[in-house]
Amino acid sequence: MNTDPVPAADAPLVRVERTGAIVRLTLNHGPKYNVLSRAMIAALTAALGEVARDPAARVVVLAADGRAFSAGHDLNEMGADAAAEDLRGLFADCSALMLTIQRLPQPVIARVQGVAAAAGCQLVAMCDLAVASSDARFAVSGINLGLFCSTPSVALSRNVLAKPALEMLLTGDFIDAATARERGLVNRVVAPEALDAEVMKLAESIAAKSPAAIAAGKRLFYQQRELGIEAAYRAAGEVMAANAVLPDTQAGIARFTKKSR
Repeated sequence: MNTDPVPAADAPLVRVERTGAIVRLTLNHGPKYNVLSRAMIAALTAALGEVARDPAARVVVLAADGRAFSAGHDLNEMGADAAAEDLRGLFADCSALMLTIQRLPQPVIARVQGVAAAAGCQLVAMCDLAVASSDARFAVSGINLGLFCSTPSVALSRNVLAKPALEMLLTGDFIDAATARERGLVNRVVAPEALDAEVMKLAESIAAKSPAAIAAGKRLFYQQRELGIEAAYRAAGEVMAANAVLPDTQAGIARFTKKSR
């Protein structure tokens, strides 16, 4: 029996809620396992764009209703009627969504309550942090249909070491939440009833920090990973110097040095 809540016909694909400086974006198509259809990709990209322009928003929580976090792409959009050019456009739009998450000035925390498969697993991997219920499971399962999860592999391989990542990609097998944590795909695993509290605890900790420092640090973190070590240190030094003279930082340093006298 399907016990997932059925959204109203006019319900948004992405529900937006706010608690102080924390914005929660909820994939709202539970009966369809929150598939990343063209419409869902567009709705989530638009919602993230709104958050990026909101100076009062400090942390984003990406959640989902229903039993699945996301089952990946909508296979109905990838059937026999789909031309290669259409599929290139679909994957380009999905890749743009993933890069939007990485380029967002605010950290994004995935709240994973259920299955995250294929592009759904990619979505978790592209979030900056992830907290999972012990009921959650993860897979890049396209290979079971004869389709190697090439675009999900980009995100997965930046979270998980090569051999475990390739094992997931080549077998399509699911891993449980504890294994996902061991492999670096998620940060924390808690009981289902503790999931919201754990997510909010993490979000509130980040929201209490300097938003300018967080935004600059997040941007630098991803930039330096793609550089050689010397270039990475040069970029990091520039960012740290600019960060150190910000008013919030100077005030924090002053408080510390005053205490240590």
